[in-house]
Amino acid sequence: MTDANTQTNKQGSSADHNESLRERATHAYESALERAGETVETSKEGARDAAHKATDFIEGNPLGALAGGLALGAVVGALLPRSEREKKILAPVGKTVSAAAIAALAAAKEAGRGELEELGLTKDAARGQAKSLFQGVVKAASHAGTAAAEAGREQIKPAH
Repeated sequence: MTDANTQTNKQGSSADHNESLRERATHAYESALERAGETVETSKEGARDAAHKATDFIEGNPLGALAGGLALGAVVGALLPRSEREKKILAPVGKTVSAAAIAALAAAKEAGRGELEELGLTKDAARGQAKSLFQGVVKAASHAGTAAAEAGREQIKPAH
């Protein structure tokens, strides 16, 4: 009978041990789920905050954001190697875009020149204005020098 009692005690002890392991595993699982949920919430809040900050920056400085995005895109595009297929497919597109950009630049340059000429802002007019300004500065400096010399002479006269 002692063997039967020992066997029963071992089974009971084993069952208690298994139950204890099961409880610890359940507790660890629930704890891990809770921490994972907290991490997800923290990540969501961080992403929301970052999105709000990015939106505020873009609204406050749209041209800077556009320039930064274009620069980043250009850098990434330059770093990625082109495949032969991309070269073959995109070569005509690149030529077309390049030709269109050159034509647009020429048209903008010509329109700008026309507007400046209409306003009387030509190279010769600018050169004449710069010359006139320089002559005015020289004349003002000359008058200031003369006035300073006169004031100096007046100060010296009473001293004698």
